[in-house]
Amino acid sequence: MIPIEISSVKKSYGDLKAVDGVSFSVNEGEVFALVGPNGAGKTTLIEILEGLRKKDEGAVKILGLDPWENGYVLHRRIGVIPQNFTFFDKANPTEAVKYYADLFDVKVDPDEILKEVLLEDSTGVLFENLSGGQKQKMGLALSLVNSPELLFLDEPTTGLDPTARRAIWDVIRGLRKKRKTVILTTHYLDEAEQLSDRVAIMNHGHIVAMGTSDEIIAAHGSGERLEIHGSEELATYVRANTNLKVEYRGKGLISIALTQKTDALAALAAAEQSGLDWGEIHTRRDSLDDVFVKLVSGTIDAHGEITVENNNDGSPDKRRL
Repeated sequence: MIPIEISSVKKSYGDLKAVDGVSFSVNEGEVFALVGPNGAGKTTLIEILEGLRKKDEGAVKILGLDPWENGYVLHRRIGVIPQNFTFFDKANPTEAVKYYADLFDVKVDPDEILKEVLLEDSTGVLFENLSGGQKQKMGLALSLVNSPELLFLDEPTTGLDPTARRAIWDVIRGLRKKRKTVILTTHYLDEAEQLSDRVAIMNHGHIVAMGTSDEIIAAHGSGERLEIHGSEELATYVRANTNLKVEYRGKGLISIALTQKTDALAALAAAEQSGLDWGEIHTRRDSLDDVFVKLVSGTIDAHGEITVENNNDGSPDKRRL
């Protein structure tokens, strides 16, 4: 059975088409990442899949069930960790797991579940005293209490420091090894690239790219290129003395598209023959971040904000990525 199958799903709020004809399927044991800028429609789509919001049009099957019509049955078979997970301040992780086990009417070993999410050293610590990463681990533990066939992890590492993020990554990798099907929404493109089998990029209610990270980069990236630190004059010389596509990107950076390995040799030979100063060189290809920015037609600043030409008057709309 295919855990998730959706076809031509639509959801509007007045004139706003939050989800506009989305179709895809997720295979058993797959980690599937859904990424996109705020306002892309990710949350609305996930809530439809979880049975928390009713679609306007289209077909949705989650574990073979319609999530809106069969929500009670489905919710016993899935696990969910929402954004900004929280719990009772005066409860510890062991008590929380026992509480959820009572809600689901299942018998579990709290120590075993907490060990699975790398929280075995904090079983008796009150929730209010847990670190941000430990709180997210506790949320993951609770999502596993009912032995779910499918997990929805909604931005599980947002706001965490790098060490805590990597700890959550280890938990998700553990789930992947156990062949758990996971839907991961994230604002971190490196996270999607590291953890997922496939990625879907969503923008303005549409899926604009989907596949493995390598497939998306190959289809939408700029290919491999040589970067040389030098002047605009040097860029002009290399361009005039080779058949290469040479771009001066400002701040002393020259970018040269490579279609074959010998292109790099030709570019360096021209740079040397120019008699002009040039410095550090390296090759690179687009990352998933680069492709993401291209596909959503925006730029990411140092604060992690993305500017998208999206307002009704055509003015830039600055959002959190």
